[in-house]
Amino acid sequence: MTEKAYPEDEFVISGYTKPSGSREYFGALLLGAHEGRELRYVGKVGTGFDRETLAALHRKFQPLVRSRPALVDPPRETGLVFLAPRLIAQVAFQEWTADRKLRQPVFLGLRDDKRARDVVLPRPA
Repeated sequence: MTEKAYPEDEFVISGYTKPSGSREYFGALLLGAHEGRELRYVGKVGTGFDRETLAALHRKFQPLVRSRPALVDPPRETGLVFLAPRLIAQVAFQEWTADRKLRQPVFLGLRDDKRARDVVLPRPA
């Protein structure tokens, strides 16, 4: 059986959802990418974390918590925690949806070799 290769890209972590069920620390990360000067919401990633990664990320997030979203188009739901757009997530995903959101994203890790402002939204094909 051959393994499928999924596209990967990096996205700015702009917040997270509160944990639910047995999940600790946070539920999913809110992801964004720059389009010009604006940081656009591209979806959430809630898989690819083990307990240790959840805890480590949550610790990194605490100094970045802010009251207002950096995203120009944040999701409309309650219980969101917004972060200063400083950290970058490497994410694998199946494809882009028609409304420019990630389909089936999986968190792969943090990137520290790039600045958040250099993460740009890919142009539609």
